[in-house]
Amino acid sequence: MPNKLSISDIDVRGKKVFCRVDFNVPLDEHQHITDDTRIVAALPTIRHIIHHGGKLILASHLGRPKGKIQEKMSLAPVATLLAKLLGTPVTMAPDCIGARVETLIAAMAEGDILLLENLRFHLEEEKNDADFSAKLAKLADLYVNDAFGTAHRAHASTEGITHFLKPAVAGFLIDKELQYLGRALEQPQRPFVAVLGGAKVSDKITVINNLLNKVNALLIGGGMAYTFLKAQGYSVGTSLVENDQTDLAVQLLEKAKTLGVNLLLPCDHVVAPAFDKDSPATICDNDNFPADQMGLDIGPKTVQLYEQQMATAGTVIWNGPMGVFEFPAFANGTFKVAEALANSKAISIIGGGDSVAAVNQAGLNDKMSHISTGGGASLEFLEGKTLPGIAALTNK
Repeated sequence: MPNKLSISDIDVRGKKVFCRVDFNVPLDEHQHITDDTRIVAALPTIRHIIHHGGKLILASHLGRPKGKIQEKMSLAPVATLLAKLLGTPVTMAPDCIGARVETLIAAMAEGDILLLENLRFHLEEEKNDADFSAKLAKLADLYVNDAFGTAHRAHASTEGITHFLKPAVAGFLIDKELQYLGRALEQPQRPFVAVLGGAKVSDKITVINNLLNKVNALLIGGGMAYTFLKAQGYSVGTSLVENDQTDLAVQLLEKAKTLGVNLLLPCDHVVAPAFDKDSPATICDNDNFPADQMGLDIGPKTVQLYEQQMATAGTVIWNGPMGVFEFPAFANGTFKVAEALANSKAISIIGGGDSVAAVNQAGLNDKMSHISTGGGASLEFLEGKTLPGIAALTNK
């Protein structure tokens, strides 16, 4: 677990603080923010800096403008909402580097906030260009990274800038991510259970491999379960199967057995003739899977089995839905997992992406110990990979 300097280890008073946040929020056609989760998640770090007399320079990307200025990907709506949430003015910069930005920063007083324009309006951001990194670094006295969602990318504002601006410290959000995810992987309260869903085994191979060395039980749902079931010789109708991954599925099942890990696969399914929200749903067991149907959710017996595992767990990490939860008829498995986690005494960690969406939809977010703000980043952390945005921070 990386032992990095945190925002609470440094004095920000009177300093120009460059803080990389993740304000990559969804906007509707009227430029209204439809989900402010990421902005709210950054508020503790923002408040800490301004209340301790820092001059706060916020930086983020939004969307994929590919190095071109695109009005609909401006961070201006974020500045408006942020000012409302904080009850304090937020100045919107015309760019993220250059003379006009430097003039605005020179005029800042302690506790002021400036939001830089979309970093990705410059191609150099994603290329981690050294010149561009140096221009960003020139704006401030110290660097804070609180954008866990981009920590797995070595970009100018997440990795490059740290070569020119020290100390480089973690904000409260990254600190919390490292605490929960790091402790789960290094010193979990046992039994340690991982629940993995999603469509493809190929997307989760490295995670499964890494987690098998750490967990007591691994519960598999979603489309990827069918590759495992087919590898065991079951007929799975027209379900999603990665035929080129069945040998690997056999190896993973063997590895689990050797390590004494309880790897559980669905024993029953909610099936339908087509991938369609109105397709008629029926339930079947592994032994009587209809040849013309596809599995779109885990069945009630599997739900019960998985609930029992979570009820006695000390730590649970969940990444990926149990079925096609966007379709109400096939959402039960995913929502039941969310409920079981909310009701368990385990330390519950939701690992980004669709699992977070499901927990939010079920209205259970406040019942979880930790909800990760980074889908890709949390996945790579669980794979045991080094995250460039974290590795670049100053060690304690």
